[in-house]
Amino acid sequence: MRRASDARRDGRTADVRRAIRSGRAWVAAFAVLLGLAAASPVAADEYDPQRAGHPVRIVAYILHPVGVMLDVLIFRPAHWFGSLPVVDEFFGHELYDD
Repeated sequence: MRRASDARRDGRTADVRRAIRSGRAWVAAFAVLLGLAAASPVAADEYDPQRAGHPVRIVAYILHPVGVMLDVLIFRPAHWFGSLPVVDEFFGHELYDD
């Protein structure tokens, strides 16, 4: 024999499962739309086999992500820290005037 509290708990569990499935569906739909937008031919360059196969270009394909990671993880935070009002004079940081 089931108790009323067990029935309520089962109902709440079903509601939670439904909400999770609905959230996953929204995330999946967003990911598909984002992928379609990123793969649009407007954003893509023309493929040039002469340029793409150049040995320096192949090295650049490998090193570019490394440079971006260094920029985001090391250089930008270092610049932010060096430009703080307390330490900017110590590091010789000057504001740019346009």
